[in-house]
Amino acid sequence: MTFVFPPLRRSRNPLMRALSVLAGLALLGVLLVFGVVVLGVLAAGSIAFLVVRQWKLARAPRAATAAPHRPDVLEGEFTVIRTGRPAHH
Repeated sequence: MTFVFPPLRRSRNPLMRALSVLAGLALLGVLLVFGVVVLGVLAAGSIAFLVVRQWKLARAPRAATAAPHRPDVLEGEFTVIRTGRPAHH
């Protein structure tokens, strides 16, 4: 099964051709402006979010009683796997 588009019927009137080209360009311009506006809103929102986040992090009190960093300790969750038994993770 094949799908065939109907043939395009162009207007023979040169004024109608010019108007359709202008309408297409105007539509393209509107879509371009809309895209730029959306991009600007997203960029402004993300910058505002990052500024507020950095401001909150700067105001947060530092934990003075934190444990000192020990580079010889590997932190994480581990499972001991014994031979002869299935390991369930």
